[in-house]
Amino acid sequence: MTVRVGTRGSALAMAQAALATAALEGIGLSPDLLTIRTAGDRHPTQPTMALGVGAFVKDLEVALLERRIDLAVHSAKDLPGAMPDELTLAAFLTRGDPRDAVVTRDGAALAALPAGAIVGTDSPRRRAFLLATRPDLIVHGIRGNVDTRLRKLADGEVDALLLAAAGLDRLDAKVPREWLDPGVMLPAVGQGAIVVQARRDAAALCERLAAIDHRPTRSAVAAERAFLAALGGGCQRPVAALAVCEDERLILDGAVLDPTGSRILRDHVDGPAASPADVGTGLAARLLAMGAGRLLFEVAL
Repeated sequence: MTVRVGTRGSALAMAQAALATAALEGIGLSPDLLTIRTAGDRHPTQPTMALGVGAFVKDLEVALLERRIDLAVHSAKDLPGAMPDELTLAAFLTRGDPRDAVVTRDGAALAALPAGAIVGTDSPRRRAFLLATRPDLIVHGIRGNVDTRLRKLADGEVDALLLAAAGLDRLDAKVPREWLDPGVMLPAVGQGAIVVQARRDAAALCERLAAIDHRPTRSAVAAERAFLAALGGGCQRPVAALAVCEDERLILDGAVLDPTGSRILRDHVDGPAASPADVGTGLAARLLAMGAGRLLFEVAL
């Protein structure tokens, strides 16, 4: 059975699509890969916040709804909180390394960067955590694919980059890096996870995709997404979460920060892996009771 699989055309997106197509081939499907340019690809120099929610996802979803493709491959961290009712997250591949990494030209660790060093990131979350740890550094907004950012580092535009470890791994990037412990920089919701999206009316196809669905990853990302949704946040605000499955339990760590990193509300909960949404909303309730709603409102102003 041939399935048309949509993906973005960046090097990282293609590497992730290759992992998805290999999994599809493993269950007897014949993937036909199609590249689709998203709003995020069409406007590579605009800050992510200016592009709006779902800038790297919506065009793929439209292609699914218009039946130009049968499946779409996404980075889970790019998914907005809501999606069209006609679509479903049919399969999660086994999650990669969810951590962030500091990349420098000489392999210097974060603690070794000199005061005033310029660190490139377009993520409000990474900016806030970085400044919470090193308020003496300068954050420079930087966009573009991973290879573009690495080139800017090599050219001296910045002294360091903050990037997702999983992306570097999937690109087999041979660059000096320091992996940041989640205690220092908690990842974005869904970071490191790849998801295959389908139409709900393709019931037979969705049933086959269940064979490649990694349940611990699905549960972890579902808890993180429920946490984010209950806060009313998004990737344009400094919100972070990471869930880990241990046996039949989920341990969820979450945080809300102000953009300067001067205020961090953080807590963790655990609960049954079979009820990830309850775990996520439970942690959100705890942070809201600590004042997360006011903090997010201030960030939005």
